[in-house]
Amino acid sequence: MRLVRYGEPGREKAGIVDGEGNLRAISPLVTDWTVEHLSDEWQHILAALDPAKLPKVDGDIRIAAPISGISQLLGIGLNYRDHAAEANMAIPDFPMLFQKALGSISGPYDDILLGQGAEALDWEAELAVVVRKRGRHIALEDAYDYIGGYMVAADISERDWQFSHGGLHNKGKSYDSFTPLGPWLVTPQDVVDPQSLHIWLTVNQDIRQDASTSEMIFSVAECIAHISKFQTLLPGDVILTGTPAGVGFGMDPRMYLRPGDIVALGVDDLGKQIHRVVPEG
Repeated sequence: MRLVRYGEPGREKAGIVDGEGNLRAISPLVTDWTVEHLSDEWQHILAALDPAKLPKVDGDIRIAAPISGISQLLGIGLNYRDHAAEANMAIPDFPMLFQKALGSISGPYDDILLGQGAEALDWEAELAVVVRKRGRHIALEDAYDYIGGYMVAADISERDWQFSHGGLHNKGKSYDSFTPLGPWLVTPQDVVDPQSLHIWLTVNQDIRQDASTSEMIFSVAECIAHISKFQTLLPGDVILTGTPAGVGFGMDPRMYLRPGDIVALGVDDLGKQIHRVVPEG
């Protein structure tokens, strides 16, 4: 099942994408997708639906982040060996955890803002997972039972803010539009193996990232189990599982996004995003 939200900010509605890629309305059964709909009960209800019998939604409609009520945005840093190498950083012994502000969430086709004073705007394509139930000290073998769905994520980063303004990563990761999610939330039964997905990103149609989630240092399950040792995972938490090599920060010379650039990215079976970089204001 591919869950989608559509409409202008603050007025989004719940929908489903059918097997032919058509957007279908699911109201009044569901008005908006929330963590509640990731429960076993709701998954059984949704599995019994025939999307072809739902009303088709036509026209030029904004697609939003595919789930509302996200509780935390958690990122895993340096989770691909080649990315750690290009950043000239050591391979981590444990998953490196950071957080992003919820205000950075945007839709899969929304503009990426080049904020005032931003000079080092960078791209990162990632596989994201949504936590569906509360968990602490989760065993590795139980980790997948806590996943409510998978989606494409872009971890947009302003490298100067990230490394030169004190603190941890958050300053460079949390600006408005820096975490586009979607276009869909794909339920777990429709993702055969999250560790064998093709992940890619282009800038102005030039390939920058081209890898597989099989190259992760720490698997999705390992990330979930590790995080739960140090904090309680909550329903609606979104975990960005890291990015492969090919970011602008790792190029020689370094290359960053400029106004008018077009960034496209995707993950096998989870859809793709397209963004234009625009100067704020």
